[in-house]
Amino acid sequence: MDNNFLSPQRCSKVLANFLSQSGLHDSGDNSFIFYDIGFLKLGISQLQTSFPASALHAIALKANPILAVIKKLPAFGVGLEVASFPELHLAVAAGFDPEKIVFDSPAKTMAELEFALAHGFRLNADSFAELDRIAGIIASKGNHGEVGVRINPQVGSGTISITSVAGDVSKFGIPLRDHKEALQEAVFRYDWLRTLHVHIGSQGCPLPLLTEGIKKVVEFAVELNNRLHQKGLSKRIHSIDIGGGLAVNYYQSANWISFEGYAENLRREVPALFDGSFNLITEFGRHIHAPAGWVASRVEYVKREIGYTIVIIHVGADLFLRECYHPSDWHHVISVTDSKGRLKTGRAASPSLIAGPLCFSGDVIARDLYLPEIEAGDYIIIHDAGAYTLSMWSRYNSRQMPKVIGYEGDEMQFELLKKREEPFDLIQFWS
Repeated sequence: MDNNFLSPQRCSKVLANFLSQSGLHDSGDNSFIFYDIGFLKLGISQLQTSFPASALHAIALKANPILAVIKKLPAFGVGLEVASFPELHLAVAAGFDPEKIVFDSPAKTMAELEFALAHGFRLNADSFAELDRIAGIIASKGNHGEVGVRINPQVGSGTISITSVAGDVSKFGIPLRDHKEALQEAVFRYDWLRTLHVHIGSQGCPLPLLTEGIKKVVEFAVELNNRLHQKGLSKRIHSIDIGGGLAVNYYQSANWISFEGYAENLRREVPALFDGSFNLITEFGRHIHAPAGWVASRVEYVKREIGYTIVIIHVGADLFLRECYHPSDWHHVISVTDSKGRLKTGRAASPSLIAGPLCFSGDVIARDLYLPEIEAGDYIIIHDAGAYTLSMWSRYNSRQMPKVIGYEGDEMQFELLKKREEPFDLIQFWS
């Protein structure tokens, strides 16, 4: 998004307004997850205006599966990408039509494939073996939605290895360079195979890498359709699913790429995506959800040591799992407010370490930050926290999921999107 960051001033204003109201919080609340629904709409609008109007934007459910949030998305004209059978059911519960749901997973069972094909969901196979299963089901039962196959373009990895999926070896997709002829034979054999799917990675993948991978798959699709034409056969590949992967501007860098910039680059380098040659499908998740969400966690203790300060808050590796386990790969801007939500300024004499409540030493969200002077009862605000946070919640130490609050506009009419978990909920979970 061009306006890609909810400022500390804006978040502070929302927090202060929220804390001043009664009814949505109580003494048991020590942390809150906030979602700016208006900002979510803005991101989706910028995505839609950047790409062809006919494109299906299937927002990646894994980024944020909160049902109250995804129930709002059908009204915005988008679809959902799901990566598991339970996610598929979440998408249905949220009110999405089958043709707007894209089912991706490398481990779909026969029962899951039969269900998806029978109900007309879009389906991307991940392997030759899965294509064979699909062929058997279609041969015996007939009806199906649009079927594609995921291709690994083998263009290399980005700067974050665990979120890069287009290297020479990947658990996802069929390697293009290694199996080009077999892929061509599969497309020629299965007249129901209409989509080529590619995803390079999530965060840490630079623009040239994303573009190169997509370009290789589109060139392959053009080549396949041309060969079919030479044989006197009709066009087979109708859709290109380019996945997601556009990075979030966690560092607030001037070199950040927006949806508009990404689309302009693809229009220049891969014009077939924009000239009507193919139907376009995208699967953005992080870039949509992350900037719209932020976390406010109350400071419980402040330990003032020689040369540094340890700040203990109520979220850590339970909510920010990747950030704590891979601190060199992930970053969040952090702000401080007082107990009323009013933004603090200035700079303390010693750097702060922001630590969570879990009982292991790696439960640290940030180190060596020069923040304002912090006191017990203040709030730490963690920005760009709307994606891959609550969806990756860790049950270690059986911590309670915090309350999730939605709001929109300057009026700041708050709504409860998800209740805070209670001890009883944890007992039920482990029973």
